[in-house]
Amino acid sequence: MPKRILQGTVVSDKNDKTVVVLVKRRFTHAVMKKTIRRSKKYHAHDAENKHKVGDIVSIQESVPISKNKRWVVVDAAVAGK
Repeated sequence: MPKRILQGTVVSDKNDKTVVVLVKRRFTHAVMKKTIRRSKKYHAHDAENKHKVGDIVSIQESVPISKNKRWVVVDAAVAGK
């Protein structure tokens, strides 16, 4: 089974080798048929500490790295470029 890949924005890079990524998603409610926006923060492993706040990154599922980290940063594209 393939690993999930999500795209989001880095909102914190204060921890060593870790970034916090905010992933936003939109979906239609099953009963109300209304578009709903939800967001969630994921702790992702960034071994080289090269991603900064505001960067748009892709994260991929992985084996547990620590108590909160279950994702790894796989790709980045700087916002606005």
